[in-house]
Amino acid sequence: MTRERAEAAGIIESADSSLLEIIDHVLNKGVMVHGEVFLGVAGVDLVYLRLSAMLCAADRVLPRKRK
Repeated sequence: MTRERAEAAGIIESADSSLLEIIDHVLNKGVMVHGEVFLGVAGVDLVYLRLSAMLCAADRVLPRKRK
């Protein structure tokens, strides 16, 4: 294996690891996403869409069952 391929393999492995850590952190802490879209013609707004979404692990949102 050449030196360049070894460096590329190291970058890819660390990128996968860090992506998994980011996803794990987001699911544990949660994140809110807000967005708005305006569709119009000739400066006249015809359609307005608003998106609000929460992304987190289900155990963070649902109440715990008591025994």
